Amino acid sequence: MDNFDTLVGSSLLLISEAMQRIDRNGKGILFLANEQGVFAGCVTDGDIRRYLLAGGKMSDNIMQAANRKPKTAHTLTEAKSMYHGQNYVAIPIIDREERIADIYTGGEQKSKEKAALQIPVVINAGGRGTRLDPFTRVLPKPLIPVGDLPIIEHIMKEYQSYDCKEFHIIVNYKRDLMKAYFADNDNHYNITWYDEMKPLGTGGGLSLLRGKLRDTFFFANCDALLTANYESMLKFHKENGNTITMICAYKNINIPYGVVEMGINGTIQDMREKPLMSFLTNTGIYLVEPEVIEDMEDNVSIGFPDIVEKERQRGKRVAVFPVSENDWMDMGQLPELEKMRIRLYGE
Repeated sequence: MDNFDTLVGSSLLLISEAMQRIDRNGKGILFLANEQGVFAGCVTDGDIRRYLLAGGKMSDNIMQAANRKPKTAHTLTEAKSMYHGQNYVAIPIIDREERIADIYTGGEQKSKEKAALQIPVVINAGGRGTRLDPFTRVLPKPLIPVGDLPIIEHIMKEYQSYDCKEFHIIVNYKRDLMKAYFADNDNHYNITWYDEMKPLGTGGGLSLLRGKLRDTFFFANCDALLTANYESMLKFHKENGNTITMICAYKNINIPYGVVEMGINGTIQDMREKPLMSFLTNTGIYLVEPEVIEDMEDNVSIGFPDIVEKERQRGKRVAVFPVSENDWMDMGQLPELEKMRIRLYGE
């Protein structure tokens, strides 16, 4: 198969390296072979997430997160039967020496039907969008186009694909343009508008929704598009009894220099040549319980991360749900807009 090499990796890979390979192949899975080429198992993005949530580290060996006994086939006919009979992404075909001879992916990408979550979505669209200046001198950030649609409509359509149709949008800067655009929109979105009379930060505008929501809701900035599994996020949030779940993306950055750690009197404690640095970054998307709004002060400017910290200090359960950096598109930066257009529409 054409993408065989992208779907197979070494069992010696680190978690961070395997994540990058999975991001590149776009299948959500990586098959693993040992130094002799013998099939060792497979790992999915879900396996990695569960391992990290259980306390694993990005620098650990991938086999610690891997499924060592996944389903395999020995012939193409057997692989086709397994693939089309179950919800598999890919089936490895193993030869007599226990090596990966081929990988069957079905020829066409399966489109898995998304779950109907049917929960409200609150979008904070009140900021001035200074990172997108000078475009935002003319248009509010949510209406900056990416291909055929503005940023905010791409975001809303992703939520609609999970049957989330109830939108609450907090507006301030150029809000009349926002309302006019949706008043003329043929899609007739179900939107309730909330006007900030003064800037309230990334979190303060939520106080305008006091008493409006009775169940778990998504809360999102208007410049972040997430293509991860929203059903998994909501399940994690509910099963763990979280008050707030912060969706964070793993960023992997290769430092192009040798890195030296210095100790007392200039002694060298460690040296690493061009290391891979991995860290979690906030995507600006959250799952939130309505009690958070009741805990807030009215019309006080505050960032939502500060609200998260206040809830944590109150003893509420707040947690992180990690996703791949490939699942997160930050449309709030000029250099990223063209990348987003290519991802959404192709070349």
